Amino acid sequence: MSGTESGAYEGFTAEERAAMKEHGRELKKAARRASKADKAAEAERDVLAKIAEMGDSDRTMAERVHAVVTAGAPVLAPKLWYGMPAYALDGKVVCFFQSAEKFKARYATLGFSDQAKLDDGPMWAAGFALTEVTPEVEARIAALVEQAVR
Repeated sequence: MSGTESGAYEGFTAEERAAMKEHGRELKKAARRASKADKAAEAERDVLAKIAEMGDSDRTMAERVHAVVTAGAPVLAPKLWYGMPAYALDGKVVCFFQSAEKFKARYATLGFSDQAKLDDGPMWAAGFALTEVTPEVEARIAALVEQAVR
């Protein structure tokens, strides 16, 4: 949420409001789907369509993240979450990919929710900046996702 230099609350940014509206549309669309298999197939198509809409750099990274997550943790179901590709376990988002262009950020982000079992003492990372998805980054993502669903 945005604020002024004095710290006064100014409300949600236009990007935040758009993400919330998109989430509302996602929930309505999911509620209209028929069977569980239909819901899963359509949710994955929605995620792939959202990835296809991204700019070149974000799309390339999102495609690699999608491939790594779906291969490394097949128990996670792809779905849209606030307009972002996300991966859920029993309907609860475990991790998500946020493109840099979504909130006009400097880099894309791979984020993990509190559902992810990444606990490591009293403090651990729940989000990772991505500027490129190399084989080393893919291996790190695979390890994190595997740990997240244990």
